[in-house]
Amino acid sequence: MKKIIILALFLCLPAAIFAEAKELRIVTLNGTVSEIVFALGKGKLVVGNDTSSLYPPEAVALPKVGYQRMLSAEGILSLKPNLILGLEYAGPPEVIEQLKSAGLKVIIYPGLPGVEPALNNILAIGKEIGAEKEAQKIVQDIRKKHSKIAEKVSKLKSKPKVLFVYHRGTSLAQVSGTETPADEMIRLGGGINAVDGFKGFKPITPEAVIAAQPDIILIPSRGLESLGGKEGVFALPGVKDTPAGKKSRVVAIDDLVLLGFGPRLGQGIEELFGSFHPKTPDKK
Repeated sequence: MKKIIILALFLCLPAAIFAEAKELRIVTLNGTVSEIVFALGKGKLVVGNDTSSLYPPEAVALPKVGYQRMLSAEGILSLKPNLILGLEYAGPPEVIEQLKSAGLKVIIYPGLPGVEPALNNILAIGKEIGAEKEAQKIVQDIRKKHSKIAEKVSKLKSKPKVLFVYHRGTSLAQVSGTETPADEMIRLGGGINAVDGFKGFKPITPEAVIAAQPDIILIPSRGLESLGGKEGVFALPGVKDTPAGKKSRVVAIDDLVLLGFGPRLGQGIEELFGSFHPKTPDKK
């Protein structure tokens, strides 16, 4: 009987305890996941990550395994990890299967944009790597900031129409429709997506921009840099003929803060609300 009891207790021990005992060597396959692990105080366990891991600086300095959607098993295996964490975008699928076939523990979390999915991922990762208390603290902070802004949004009498532009260099320019991280963040920040007639992304056209009549152009910071600053945004076809172009209203926010749905989600919601509603009396 005593042996049975001991075995039962052994089986009930959290997976995280075993993970710590094996000295975790983590490879993260997504910038948001990387940021979560570092925010939980476990950055020293990360031995490599993908090229979308742009924050914090310690994560940027680590060995890269490629971009999250175009990974190679060889690059990841060369880092000798025993835990691989990513979001559902990670791929291609055959690479993920190769990693699992090699006996590695691979955990792929949902990538749905939204406050609750983001909080669930933070809690799940915290549990997996032995940082549950730290995860709870981050989640509480995000909930507090989200609730504060949600209350302000509920009292708004009007909301600006916001056009999210994703741009890299001179060859790629798309706007964001519904069911995208940008669409969700615009809503959380107290704005209205200026283009809602389609899901996902589609190439930008002058006619579409003018028809949308956005009050604000929203763009990730790196996209703004690739365009050479705000003047580059106003030079995009059609933008000058919109309220945003005529009033020079461009909002640029750090890529992962804006679209990552990670530990800085609360900060992103606050920044957006402040940018969308600069005249709100009780703005933080």
